[in-house]
Amino acid sequence: MSFLDIYLKQKVSVLTNDGRVLVGLLEGFDNKINLILNNAEERVFSLEAAVETIQLGLYILRGDSIAIVGLVDSETESSINWEELRASPLKPITYAPSLLTL
Repeated sequence: MSFLDIYLKQKVSVLTNDGRVLVGLLEGFDNKINLILNNAEERVFSLEAAVETIQLGLYILRGDSIAIVGLVDSETESSINWEELRASPLKPITYAPSLLTL
């Protein structure tokens, strides 16, 4: 059993190592944490403009590109005015070489 089993058929938010934010219905995954999202969308944040939503449809994410997976709280999400929200885009995750040689 995987920690992702409880997320199946639920709306999740995924943060990738390169700073992208994707939201969709978790349809499946494998032991490498490759994810299949249905009705996926990417949310692009900016300080100058409203959050841009890019519809992706059925989307597969490679497990090695995923930083965080979490459930979306539908009540909280529906209360957010995405047209007024401004935020800095997330920066890609970088790894210090000394941390990779533990």
